[in-house]
Amino acid sequence: MSGFVLKINRICVYLCTNKNSELILISYPTRSRKIFKFLFFVGLVIQELIRLPHQRRRTQNQKPDEVIDDTLTLPHVLLDKLAFGGLEVVPAFYLFTPWLHFADYALPTWVGWVGVLLLGLALGLLWRAHQALGRQWSATLAIQTEHTLVMHGVYRSIRHPIYAALWLAAIAQACLLPNWVAGFAGLLCFLPLYLVRVPQEEQSMVSHFGEAYRSYMARTGRLLPRFDK
Repeated sequence: MSGFVLKINRICVYLCTNKNSELILISYPTRSRKIFKFLFFVGLVIQELIRLPHQRRRTQNQKPDEVIDDTLTLPHVLLDKLAFGGLEVVPAFYLFTPWLHFADYALPTWVGWVGVLLLGLALGLLWRAHQALGRQWSATLAIQTEHTLVMHGVYRSIRHPIYAALWLAAIAQACLLPNWVAGFAGLLCFLPLYLVRVPQEEQSMVSHFGEAYRSYMARTGRLLPRFDK
């Protein structure tokens, strides 16, 4: 199977780069492929650096009696691990081992640059969301005793900018890693987490903040700004 995929990929590369071919598509040359892999890895590192101070502060300062509601359950933990595996672990195997190279395929070079753009947008959105949340950031939706409804910064128009950033990062992953396994692992593994957690998180916020959160939901979008007519 891997030999068949390799032959098809070589044919695609030949057709895409042959000067006598009428096909305009230009696949990733080896140099561009390495550049896109490197930029993707840099993006992974930056994501962790954005989260790190918030995770550290949460670990050091959080007291059990300050949390009055937490959605952390075994299914949520498993979904979290699945998403992490698809967005970071599987791509890392692809970047640093040859185990998934059998699933490589050809993509136009411009798709990689689209991926770079999307990754940049994802990192910017992720940073802005963490800055807006500040000390209220949590890996799970943990309602604290002095919890306030964040509606400033990027949260002014989007209710779930961190999830929006992860969607952008997952799409960028598919653009930057032309591999059937590593490229699409992020999208496939993040989807279950998003479908399960977001409705539950919003229900928890409604239960805690009541009409204030319902009003907030009415004027904002989950992932994209809502433009009223």
